[in-house]
Amino acid sequence: MASTATKVGSGRNKTFMAILIPVLVIFCAFNTFPLITGFLYSFTDSKGYGAFNIVGLQNYMDMFTDTRILNSYLFTFKVAVVATLLTNVISLMLAIGLSSKIRFKSALRGVYFVPRILGALVVGYVFSYFFTYIVPAITGGESILASTEWAWVAIVIVVVWQACAQTTIIYITGLSSVPEDVYEAGSLDGATGWDRFRYITFPLIMPSVTTNMVLVMKDMLMVFDQIVSMTSGGPAQSTESISYLIYNNGLSGGQFGYQCANAVIFFILIAVVSILQTKFLNSKEEQL
Repeated sequence: MASTATKVGSGRNKTFMAILIPVLVIFCAFNTFPLITGFLYSFTDSKGYGAFNIVGLQNYMDMFTDTRILNSYLFTFKVAVVATLLTNVISLMLAIGLSSKIRFKSALRGVYFVPRILGALVVGYVFSYFFTYIVPAITGGESILASTEWAWVAIVIVVVWQACAQTTIIYITGLSSVPEDVYEAGSLDGATGWDRFRYITFPLIMPSVTTNMVLVMKDMLMVFDQIVSMTSGGPAQSTESISYLIYNNGLSGGQFGYQCANAVIFFILIAVVSILQTKFLNSKEEQL
């Protein structure tokens, strides 16, 4: 019996390793290796081709005086903060509506999830056509995408529209986990409407709020596809996100080493923002 159990355990271990090793190889090849390579290139003046020189920390120091990079960081954080707040507010409202006792609830949930399964580039091109031709034809004005002042608003509209699908599902899951007897106890204490949401629902779905806030902020900081398909960073470089600038100038602008340094800083920044967000929201969960 012991011998049989040992053979079974050995077989399971071999199966586990047979599955795990290819996954680790693929992960390292397409994630870890490029990360390490990019970090090493950040200390060079590489153009992405040909010979290069080691420049030490010069790329990192130059970033702090590069107005184009600084403007891209300001733009990215403006879009990320506004889009994250709007996405969570709208998604929570949709989740509450879709969790109520309405007809065709399941079908409506499916409809609201459709934007998530559409490609971001395809969505961007569709909305680009909408904002460039249809809206101006109706309003008689110029396209919002041609405005250096308002083009970012169009991008926010698109990213929020697409991001709401997943966050709504997460909020629906959180709302469905709230015990019905808690609401009944609240009703006995006279809690209705806003008080019921504020003192019962919201505190109990705070884990969902934390999850959505962190995930959406991370996704919005990395906004790229919508920039490519809608504005290409224009007009006048007013909608260049950090990801777009790294891609555009790094691969075709002859700044491969420089933009690798930008990518390293950006990676660290996203990690720091996510950690701070998580700690802050977790502390709020405990207070509530």
